[in-house]
Amino acid sequence: MGDKKKKKGRGRKRVTPEQIAASRYVNRWVFGDSGSNLLDDDFVPANVQKSAIERVGFEFHSHSRCSDGFLSPSAVVERAHRNGVKVLALTDHDTVAGIPEAMDAANKFGIKIIPGVEISAVYTSRGELGTEEPVHILAYYGSCGPAKYEELDALLASIREGRHLRAQNMLLKLNKLKKTIKWEHVCKIAGNGVAPGRLHVARALVEAGHVENLKQAFSRYLYDGGPAYATGNEPMAEEVVQLICHTGGISALAHPWALKNPVSVIRSLKAAGLHAMEVYRSDGKVSGFSDLADNYGLLKLGGSDYHGRGGHDESDLGSVKLPILAVYEFLKLARPIWCNATKDILLSFANDPTENNLEKITMFGKPKNLKSNSTSGNGIVEMCLSSWLTAEEMKAVEFEAIRLKLSQVSMSQLAGVSR
Repeated sequence: MGDKKKKKGRGRKRVTPEQIAASRYVNRWVFGDSGSNLLDDDFVPANVQKSAIERVGFEFHSHSRCSDGFLSPSAVVERAHRNGVKVLALTDHDTVAGIPEAMDAANKFGIKIIPGVEISAVYTSRGELGTEEPVHILAYYGSCGPAKYEELDALLASIREGRHLRAQNMLLKLNKLKKTIKWEHVCKIAGNGVAPGRLHVARALVEAGHVENLKQAFSRYLYDGGPAYATGNEPMAEEVVQLICHTGGISALAHPWALKNPVSVIRSLKAAGLHAMEVYRSDGKVSGFSDLADNYGLLKLGGSDYHGRGGHDESDLGSVKLPILAVYEFLKLARPIWCNATKDILLSFANDPTENNLEKITMFGKPKNLKSNSTSGNGIVEMCLSSWLTAEEMKAVEFEAIRLKLSQVSMSQLAGVSR
């Protein structure tokens, strides 16, 4: 009995000082000052287990019914909370429409939201015919959302318009295959204001009795290059990466294992400014893609790609366990970029403190205390900063300049802004 206990204890993994430091950094960002007491700065207990360090749940890839998921944004947040997720990135396809609802729900459950979006793109290898393939790029923004929001919005709107045309072309192809589906049926499944995608067409195929399940719909008709597959208005993948960088986001290549030529895609996107790629999966398959990430100097991320379909073939929210060092490296890169985006957004308001501009900077969720119409311009900035940044980040010199700029804004200029 004693020997068994010794063997069991011998197999436990101890944490390194690097993991301790990374965990402290991540906890401070997630929980604020209360997270700094995880471990004393000058002492690493010998009996600290790895599980005690890697306990902050991050979910970097999820979908709601604002694109092709089955749950509302608030329901996604609630499920994430039940699964122990502390930081959730909502990454709907080609839309950020669900972010405000997700942020409202997150306030109730004590979850931190990373505003995200999964952008549909195409990649074409130069000089090679027939090499075009779909590529999905994940974008992660700070709590204030993207800088230069209008540029991102224009791109996403164009892609969504193309998704309508794409779905209609899919139906035309299905009709020629004697698998008739009505456009109204697909739109009803997608829901009001949602650009229809392949999953909505697949659900229509199931409901019309043409296939037994979603998996069959894809494997027979809707897979990339399949008999009912169609493309839309997808931009070049390199352009998407550049726009994400331009608007203050972190870009990551989604599910590279689905690509026909991942090495060529990764090489080209890295040259365009790609920051990261998905490597970690709930099934544990990481090796080849981990090596690719190392070769091209990319951060290693991963997420469940949760859609809420149900069944045993879908990973649940929080099921992909990221090493604390991977999360640490992501935040170390992302936080300065997000801070600069915050600075740009608030500076645009400082230069033109109007109600219209305030609505732009709070479109991803208003600061909790932004209610009183007696709030000054400086006060509005303080509320935004306290909601979006850590105490350490708020002390940056750039934000002091913005505070000074707004300190003299008259109340008449802000009439109606904070209603």
